[in-house]
Parts: sequence; structure tokens; C-alpha cells
Amino acid sequence: MKIVMAIIKPFKLEEVRDALTAIGVHGLTVTEVKGYGRQKGHTEIYRGAEYAVSFLPKIKIEVAVASEQVDKTIDAITSAAKTGQIGDGKIFVIGLDHAVRIRTGEADAAAL
Repeated sequence: MKIVMAIIKPFKLEEVRDALTAIGVHGLTVTEVKGYGRQKGHTEIYRGAEYAVSFLPKIKIEVAVASEQVDKTIDAITSAAKTGQIGDGKIFVIGLDHAVRIRTGEADAAAL
């Protein structure tokens, strides 16, 4: 089992959710986050004054999937979240040792 964590642009959330649902991924966690990558933020002009935006708003999606679903999950997120512009985001894959469904007590793959 793995956790696939993706940091994407906020307006791409619905497209990514639809893509994940289409491949059979039914549960995900979404968090509003702020951060920056290589672009180190950007400058904007507001009421005639220029100011730096250091932390850009992003969405973090976390999905627990079976190991054999990782590649399909990454492909779905990549195709749905890609705009071709800087700041499209990143995907990280983390090992998941154990999972338990609280309601039923099911463990590991059955809990996903």
C-alpha cells in the first residue's frame, strides 16, 4: 500500500477528483496549503503598488491506494492537473505500513 500525495493548483481539484473516481479511487483527503517551488512566488500589482507573493495557494491531495494502483493513480493526477505552466505541482509516493477502517476494524487493503 502507498500514499500518493499531490500538490496541485486549486482550480484543478474537480478535474483530478473526477479522474481518480474514473480509475476506481474512491477516497481522498484534500487540504488547502500554501507554498512555493522553483518559482519562489511572484510579484503582483494591487492598487498601484507592487508586492511579492511568497507563498502561493495550492491544494494537497492524499490518496491511499494498493501498490499495484500507484502508476494508474499518478497518471490520472498528472493528466488532470497539468496545465503546462510553471507551478503545476508535484506528486510524492510514500509507503503505507498499516491501515485500519475504524467503523469495521478491517485492516490494510480491505480498509482502503
